[in-house]
Amino acid sequence: MRNQSLSAFKEPSLLQATLPLVVLIFALGGSVYLFGEDSSYGPNQIALWLAGGVAVIIGFVNNYRWDDIEEGIKEGISVALGALLIILAVGSLIGTWLLSGTVPTMIYYGLELLNPSWFYAASALICGIIALAIGSSWTTAATIGVALMGVSAGMGLSPAITAGAVVSGAYFGDKMSPLSDTTNLAPAVAGTELFAHIRYMLYTAGPAYLIALVLFFFLGLNVEASANALQLETMQLELTNAYNIGWEMLVPLGVLLYLAATRKPALPTVFFGALLGGVWAVIFQPELITQLAGEDSAVATLKVVWLALTDGITVETGSTQLDSLLSGGGMSSMLNTVWLILSAMAFGAVVEKIGLLERLIAGVLGFAKSTGNLIAATLLTCFGANLLTADQYMAIVIPGRMFREEYEKRGLDARVLSRSLEDSGTLTSALIPWNTCAAFMMGTLAISPLEYAPFAFFNWLTPLVALFYGYTGIRILHRSDATHSPIHAR
Repeated sequence: MRNQSLSAFKEPSLLQATLPLVVLIFALGGSVYLFGEDSSYGPNQIALWLAGGVAVIIGFVNNYRWDDIEEGIKEGISVALGALLIILAVGSLIGTWLLSGTVPTMIYYGLELLNPSWFYAASALICGIIALAIGSSWTTAATIGVALMGVSAGMGLSPAITAGAVVSGAYFGDKMSPLSDTTNLAPAVAGTELFAHIRYMLYTAGPAYLIALVLFFFLGLNVEASANALQLETMQLELTNAYNIGWEMLVPLGVLLYLAATRKPALPTVFFGALLGGVWAVIFQPELITQLAGEDSAVATLKVVWLALTDGITVETGSTQLDSLLSGGGMSSMLNTVWLILSAMAFGAVVEKIGLLERLIAGVLGFAKSTGNLIAATLLTCFGANLLTADQYMAIVIPGRMFREEYEKRGLDARVLSRSLEDSGTLTSALIPWNTCAAFMMGTLAISPLEYAPFAFFNWLTPLVALFYGYTGIRILHRSDATHSPIHAR
């Protein structure tokens, strides 16, 4: 079938551009109402397909052929393939790190060192430091975050608040790190320099992070840990009965953090970490492997490690609480997350291909008369792009490309745009259940974004701080100011 020229396509109306979003919101609302916390395990995917079907019909009305739309879907899904492979590798990493004793060792020492009264704030701080060092919120959540969730469960603390602290810290460190892909992407799209962008982001990210730490601290002061000292000691004893615990078990973590900090590619780094975990299990956990295999042989050992990579492990210690902490992982545990991301990316690809997202942005620009309104429009558009395209990269690139000329016309420095793109495009991605980032956090931390989102203080405080600056004129840099000082602000 011959290709249709772009001039033959009709520009969508504002009603057409809004309709799939409205359908998606109602469908997702119905999904959550009917299925509750199980909505992300199939019902949300169907909601995305239904909304995508509405978008496809609109495309047909506007003279798009199925071949055009299908090509857009393929291109959209291809954008997420790298992330999907990393997610599968993370599943294997969790499986072998549970088997090797790496995660149990982190839980053991966490129970020993972290006090319930300041646990939430410490979690946000630890994750912030690690993410700053390695430039990856995902790696931080999949390693330190998993261990902190285990410690939290051991102390009887709130998993939702703990996950919120992990996400807050991980995203602050990610935003402030020159090693982060999104931190490099935003200034590249806006047309500014990396380190100038990072310094300028401190004006919004810094206050938001400090407020988040204070909130986590006060939440910790009011907490009553359900586990007393004897229970914690009992859990540590059960850990030592099931595993060989020691600092040497943390070598896979150290190697992974080193590879990430030295900017080695994410996929081979994570999968190497998973394989190293398998080797460490063979060396340091032979008794556990024999118990899981039911026999002591090289073939049985290989089978247990192989299954840890694919299906994770199931540990039986006699303690239901501990068994739930130490069982899981494997690539198969991430298949539902992959399903969700594929469905979301397909929907986002259709919306972008037939011009609905561009039409929505054009409509938003019509209301952005002042600088405050322009920044608000940018923040809302990035959030909307995260809703529609389900991908933080798309939520940075598309609004950045479309707003860049308007910022230049108004004499605003490119850093205002780059900061706004990150303040919303990067941070709100972890709050939307079907977005790739939130889906990853759900698969890794084993908790729904709907539960942790209210406590991911940093992620929603930062856009609010940016909005405050936009309307007050505080720390809004103009190009004329930039000639006098690199970060002088009016």
